[in-house]
Amino acid sequence: GQQDSGTVGIASRSDYGAISFRDWHPVGGDERDYDLPDPEDANIVYGSGLGSRISRWDARTGEVQNVSPWPTSAYGARPTDIKYRYTWISPIAFSAHAPYALYAGAQVLFRTTDKGRHWETISPDLTGARGGTKHCDGDVPISNATACGYGVIYSIAPSPRTNDEIWIGTDNGLIQTTADGGKSWRNVTPDNIPKWSKIASLDLSALDPGTAYAAVDNHRQDDFRPIAIRTRDGGKTWTKITNGLPDGHFVAVVRADPVKKGLLYAGTDAGVYVSFDDGDAWQPLQRNLPVAWVRDLLVHGDDLIAATQGRAIWVLDDVTPLRQMDASIAHADAHLFAPAPAIRVRGSQNKDTPPPADTALGTNPPTGAIIDYTLGKPAKQVVVEIREKSAGADGKPHVVRRFASDDSTPPIEAERYFAETWTKPRAKPSTGPGAHRFVWNLRWPRPKAVEYGYSIAAVWGEDTPLTPGGMLALPGDYDVALIVDGTEQNQTLTIAPDPRIGATRAELEQAAAFYRDVEGELAKVWQTYGEVDAVHEQLEALRKDAAAAKAKDAIEAFDKKLAPFREGKGTEAPNIGTIAGEFASLATDVEGVDAAPTDAQQQVFAKYRDLLARARERWSTTKQNDLAVLNRRLASTNVEEIHVPTADEIRIGEPPESKDLP
Repeated sequence: GQQDSGTVGIASRSDYGAISFRDWHPVGGDERDYDLPDPEDANIVYGSGLGSRISRWDARTGEVQNVSPWPTSAYGARPTDIKYRYTWISPIAFSAHAPYALYAGAQVLFRTTDKGRHWETISPDLTGARGGTKHCDGDVPISNATACGYGVIYSIAPSPRTNDEIWIGTDNGLIQTTADGGKSWRNVTPDNIPKWSKIASLDLSALDPGTAYAAVDNHRQDDFRPIAIRTRDGGKTWTKITNGLPDGHFVAVVRADPVKKGLLYAGTDAGVYVSFDDGDAWQPLQRNLPVAWVRDLLVHGDDLIAATQGRAIWVLDDVTPLRQMDASIAHADAHLFAPAPAIRVRGSQNKDTPPPADTALGTNPPTGAIIDYTLGKPAKQVVVEIREKSAGADGKPHVVRRFASDDSTPPIEAERYFAETWTKPRAKPSTGPGAHRFVWNLRWPRPKAVEYGYSIAAVWGEDTPLTPGGMLALPGDYDVALIVDGTEQNQTLTIAPDPRIGATRAELEQAAAFYRDVEGELAKVWQTYGEVDAVHEQLEALRKDAAAAKAKDAIEAFDKKLAPFREGKGTEAPNIGTIAGEFASLATDVEGVDAAPTDAQQQVFAKYRDLLARARERWSTTKQNDLAVLNRRLASTNVEEIHVPTADEIRIGEPPESKDLP
């Protein structure tokens, strides 16, 4: 897309959960230009620079070659002194279909189909210049500038349907189009376009032949009115489409959504706007986007990308609800939008050092499934449930996750070297009126663990994921339920496998089954550790209680019985905490990859499962015999007995989802 100024590069995402871009790589180009990846080779990027320069960058070698149709440094020369004229931002564009042609604009339109090795001119001068015009020297008045040849092609719009149809806009206010690949051209400029206004962008509907949109920028002549126009008959007639755009703020770009007919996006010098009726009315789509001159917009898949004059790139993740919006939804008490498919990807598990706090970092998109809903009025309770499509043994679908607006989410105890505030409570569904977005990270509930740890490097001020975090749900279709004050709506969510990973369904199911086994042992060791820890704390309190002095010998005797559970060493009789750590480590490893468990992982699991079984048997005996003896002694001295907590009373680790599901 077009960026008027700023360093050109490709971002290499480290995917720290939902954290940040970390590395940028130059890809040729210039300080202000278009940058286009080759449709047939992602390692090739074309960038347009000042004047005629068009660079072709190869990621394999880092080599940059100037492949301009007329390489010259004569930018800014008089039209009469040069062969081809170029603007500050030289436009380039690719055709939508193979063989992919790259177009470049001067006063004529160039085309190459061999990556810039050979170019052909496929138009006459499209800017209105007239050879032999007099008075083209010195200070040329604007009334004579077009005829003298000062205009250039500023925007290029190949058709999304056929390579034969191309539209161009000039910086002196002309719109021209060809339907035969450049053999013949038509001037379709409406009469009411101001002379020497800039056709800042052209966009053709992918869904409606003959429909095109133009953003006209005339602020160079102190005309800051919003000017946007639409044609539905190939340029024969045009309609002004500015109702709702802010007065005094010019339009830089209008883009049509490629999926929903009539859904338009506009970028102005004050931000982004959206229209649901093909431009007849506009409303703000600003959200948290800073007020900035939005130079270009790109709809990429389900996302809307904005490039600003402030050298920034912003992304509105998932425009699915905009594509589904209609009047009935806008006036409903509650509505659950059909979610876009979610890709089953995970963040980086690298444990490198966090970057310094002042490092400029972007933000990654939400990780998981984006669930959008609207509320027409405040709700008392909002619940989002993710369910399997098939029914379980009880005839009801299994609830994979449940999130409620009134959930209790205690903080997680975790080993960390970063600030405690870097971990945040789990998000809850919102209950206020308006549009809401809830993100499910595609994971099962976090398993119970004695202690959680960090799995990836932290970034200053960002939420840091902790492990184990839960297994990623298997690919397939799920039911999403939105329950607002008891009234339920449902939509289907598809979880798609990571296309880069070749794991089979059987391997994923093996990993899921193994994880379930590890979860079960984690729950057992969590409860055992919680009981031992609670009993130990009560024992320590008794040592400080004068009333319990008469039972000191019994207290010390029981402490020796308790010590192996807390202080055991070695591989054959480890303490409960060590066993808990081994299972947590196994869970973290298994949930971190799409692969069947290794033989070694299964062997470690079997070993510590047996150790835990023996430890729990000894602990059961210790509770029934030794603790009972101590409690009788305490009772005889009128001291409160030691209480073994139930599972609901244990606070070790505090997994926030522990009460969500049975």
